[in-house]
Amino acid sequence: MRAMVFRGHGVISWDEVPDPVVASATDAIVRVDAVTICGTDLHILKGDVPETQAGRVLGHEAVGTVVEVGSSVSRVGVGDRVLVSCISSCGSCAFCRTGRYGQCLGGGGWILGHLVDGVQAEFVRVPFADNSTHPVPIGLSDEQMLMLADIFPTGYEVGVLNGRVRPGDVVVVVGAGPIGLAAIMTAQLFSPSHIVAVDTNDSRLAAAARFGAKTVVNSSREDVAVVVDGLTGGLGAHVVMEAVGIPDTFESAVELVRPGGHVANIGVHGSPATLHLEDIWIRDLTITTGLVDTSSTPVLAALASAGQLDPGALITHRFPMAEFGTAYDVFGRAAETGALKVVVSRGDG
Repeated sequence: MRAMVFRGHGVISWDEVPDPVVASATDAIVRVDAVTICGTDLHILKGDVPETQAGRVLGHEAVGTVVEVGSSVSRVGVGDRVLVSCISSCGSCAFCRTGRYGQCLGGGGWILGHLVDGVQAEFVRVPFADNSTHPVPIGLSDEQMLMLADIFPTGYEVGVLNGRVRPGDVVVVVGAGPIGLAAIMTAQLFSPSHIVAVDTNDSRLAAAARFGAKTVVNSSREDVAVVVDGLTGGLGAHVVMEAVGIPDTFESAVELVRPGGHVANIGVHGSPATLHLEDIWIRDLTITTGLVDTSSTPVLAALASAGQLDPGALITHRFPMAEFGTAYDVFGRAAETGALKVVVSRGDG
């Protein structure tokens, strides 16, 4: 089969690799029908995730069809149409038993495209298949369900739920990329009074306005603190979500929140950020970090099925598998191309 293989810093290739095989009784082999690229994949290419070794097949978000199952798999059968979650769960360790699948101690967590071969391929071996796949509800397209593999659970769990968004809150989302946009869309489930999107790219800010931000701020031209103070009488935001993953945006998020407020860090950081405890110890802040658990995926799928959430609205570009390299180029130059989420689908390639 062919797959997108990480070859080392900044280098990937669409190569022939061995077909995956069932290696454990809990495995399933899934034919990949639709797959996407994540900002975390770009972090791997930049060297921000040193655990990922050269030769690894990338990717952790896919929808596909089960073609083979191990002897212990009981909830998933050949022919089933499933979402392959970005998080794998053994289902029995101390963390999995409390729904903290991202912290799995039994060989799961974020492993696909990270520690084991991932889903940017024609076929993928899915460990712990009973616990790490979700059936695609009737009426949901591959593209809609695909967005629930990572970005929507991440924005919702690590941003909205960790940030404890409540009715009437003023919410600021720093970073209007796909994760930030997913956080904006799902924050509205809790009726905040105002959502502010902050970015340096006007096309992404336009998308943020379409998806629910009442105010958009280009931080390269405007003083974000002045805008937020104007909306809050100088108090600051109730909740600030950091969805970029660089030191400056994290420090900005801390500055924008009011005393007693919540800063929810969603971004993947590849370098240290300074926490100015000498300034903020007195402000009663709650600062959270997190790897998504994907425990919310069934809820989000139900909302999408009911028409209360349209995950597919974030998709801007589509490619066949033969053009996987082009898909990476377009996604990697999002500021120029306007890409939010790209979908790569099974085709003649």
